[in-house]
This record gives sequence, structure tokens and C-alpha cells, in this order.
Amino acid sequence: MTLSLPIAIGQLGHVMLGVVDSLMVGKIGSASLAAASLVNSLFFLVLVFGIGVSYALTPLIAIAIGSKTNDRAGVLLNNSLIVNLVTAIIIVATLWIVSFLIPFMNQPVDVVGFAISYLRIITLSVIPFLIFQTYRQFLEGLSLPNPPMYIAIGANFFNAFANWVFIFGKFGIEPMGLDGAGYATTITRTLMALSLMFFVFRYDKVAIYSPGLNFRLFDLSIIKKIISIGIPTGLQYLFEVAAFSFSAIMIGWLGKVPLAAHQIAISLASLTYMLILGISSAGTIRVGNFLGEGKIDEVKKAGYTSLVLSVSIMSVFAVIFISFRDFLPLIFINEKEVILLAANLFIIAGFFQLSDGTQATGLGILRGLTDVKIPLYLSFAAYWLFGIPAGLFFGFYLEMGAIGIWIGLSIGLTILAILLVIRFKTKTDQLLFAKNQQSIA
Repeated sequence: MTLSLPIAIGQLGHVMLGVVDSLMVGKIGSASLAAASLVNSLFFLVLVFGIGVSYALTPLIAIAIGSKTNDRAGVLLNNSLIVNLVTAIIIVATLWIVSFLIPFMNQPVDVVGFAISYLRIITLSVIPFLIFQTYRQFLEGLSLPNPPMYIAIGANFFNAFANWVFIFGKFGIEPMGLDGAGYATTITRTLMALSLMFFVFRYDKVAIYSPGLNFRLFDLSIIKKIISIGIPTGLQYLFEVAAFSFSAIMIGWLGKVPLAAHQIAISLASLTYMLILGISSAGTIRVGNFLGEGKIDEVKKAGYTSLVLSVSIMSVFAVIFISFRDFLPLIFINEKEVILLAANLFIIAGFFQLSDGTQATGLGILRGLTDVKIPLYLSFAAYWLFGIPAGLFFGFYLEMGAIGIWIGLSIGLTILAILLVIRFKTKTDQLLFAKNQQSIA
């Protein structure tokens, strides 16, 4: 909990940057808000891959600390910076190409103009964002999650101020509308990266690892190791986000009422998921630490403790979602038809909280073992061979609508959760057997 809470708050801080942007952009018109919604969906779908790649550093640092090879941490950080900067450049190029495709996405004419400009501006924020992510994952691997959390919290206040200045035009600056929000986001992410770098370079306990970019520490074998963990992890999150995005598209086929109800339910479900990501990351760190120490029994305890903690917390949210299903939609809207459907979706959301918490934490503790390839295949199968087809079957063939699509999502999450727990048990049993055999020899 000591590790996971700051990580979760930091994750929530990143999400709140987008929420604040939407709230303030909404004041200047529906076209700007629609453009921001479209761009943020496209942006995050690509960025999530880069976030996944950056996650490779944490378990490697945790294992190095656990095995007392602390000097290896600086080499890992330097090589991770190289990988993440190259990834950032690829993402920037991809998003720039996507900006030319927006006119062909069948969007309203007034939305298209705003969206192209806004996407190109926030694309510039990818490089500082992934630099921040690299140092954040480095610090988390060292069990120092607080500095990134404080910076993420402070960034929300600065972002709101910068939005006010650039969107509406203050202190002699011309009003920029949606573009102003883009500039505010880019400046905020740049300051976040610089602030975290300043801390890392100035804090003696961290500065000893030579945290600056030093090409003399380039190591091809470490680069390959980071990539072998980072790319599968990035694809895991890409498959998950794409599955939920495609589910929203399917629900959109049913009309605006189901889509509004879906947006309400998924918004609150996403907030609980942020908290679980903190536990997942803490599980990665503790599993990695004990793996580095060679304490396989403690690896199992750390992993199962993380799973139990996730399920316990998600059980509370499940009770809240189901018990207050008629009240929660009122926070967002007053339309009776939307409220009724959203209330039914909250029942399903309540049940899949347990599966969602288990699968998110399962991926984290397996990443602590640097086991990512098989979980990648399991993620693809669960979402795209079971979850999405089941959603299509229940939603359209059985004509259950949005409820059927959510049942499909729940099936995918449940299958993945079960498979990941089995995978963790299998891997740790194998490690324990190998260790015992070594002891006998």
C-alpha cells in the first residue's frame, strides 16, 4: 500500500490533466470539445504503446536492487532512455501521419479543422512525456514513487492556469481556443519532465546512478532486454485499449442513448482501474525485488498479496457500483432513458471490477518476473478471440444491445484474469522447483 498509493495518485494526476482540458475546452463550444474528444482518443491509442514500453524499466531496476547489483541501475536507465526516445520519435511520426487522415474520418467539417491543429500541437508533448515516464519508472523501481506523484499533482494546477491563459487569452495573449489547450498540455508535460530530471540529478541517493543520457553506457544486450519486455507490454495495453475503444464504436452503432450510458459507466470504471494500476506497479516492484534476491517463496507471497489486495479493493467498488447504480448516473445527466441503461451497466461493471482488478495486477506481477510474451498472447486471445466476439453475439445476435456488449467485455476480462493467475502459479512453481533442484545438486 505504501508503494501503490503514490503510484495510483500519480496515475490519476495524469488522467485529471485530460479531464481539466475537457472541462475548460467545453466552455468555448461543442465543436472544440468534439475535436478534443476525437484527438484524445486517437492520441491515447498510440501513446499507450509508448507507456507500455517505458514500463520495462521498473522490473529490471527492481531485480537489480534485489540482487544487490545497484551499479547496474544507471546502465539500465541510460539504455531505457535511448529506447524510449526512439519510441517517442516513432510515435510523433505516427501521430503526424494520423493528422493527415482526420479529414477522411467522416467527422463534421468544423470539428476537422480544430482536430488537425490540436493533434499536431499535443504530438510535440510525446517526447517530454516519455522522458518523464522513463525517470518515473526508474524511481518506482527504486521504491521512490513520491516525487513523480507530487509533480503530477502540481502539474494539474499549472495546466489549469496555462489553459486559462492560452484558451481564453490573458496577460496580453490572443485567445487560442482549443490550440491553447494543446500548448498548455505541451508546456505542462515539458515542465513535468524537467522537474523530475532536476530531482533525479540533485537527490544524492539517485544521482549516484549517473541518471543523465550517457551514450558511453550504451549496451546492446540491455537494449534487447528492454525491448523484449517493453514491446510485448506496450502491445498488451494497446490490445486492451483498442478492445474498449472498439466496444464504444459498437455501442455507437446502437445510438446516442446507449453511447451516453456507456460513457458514464466506463468513466467511473476507469477511475477504479487507476487505483489498481498502482497496486499492479507495486506488485511488479516487490516481485522483482524478491526475484533479484532469489527468494522465490517471497515472490509468491508478494504476487498473491497483490492479487488479494486488488480483489479486496475492487469488491468494495463492486458493492458501491451495484448499490448506488441508480444514483451514480445522476452525477452526469438527467435524461431518464440514459440513467436507466447506465444503472444496468453499473451492475455488470460491479461484477467485472473483480476480473479487471485481477487481470491488471496479474500482468503487473508477471512483469516483475519479466514474463511478458505469453501474457501478451493471453491478452490478445481474451479480448479479441473471446471478449469482442461475445459482445457482438450478445449485443447484436441476441439483441441485448449495450448490456450484451458489456457482458462480452466482462467475459474477456474474466478469462484473462483466470489465465494470468494460472500463469503466475505455473511460473513461480517452476522457479521454486528449479531452485530446489539447484540446492539438491
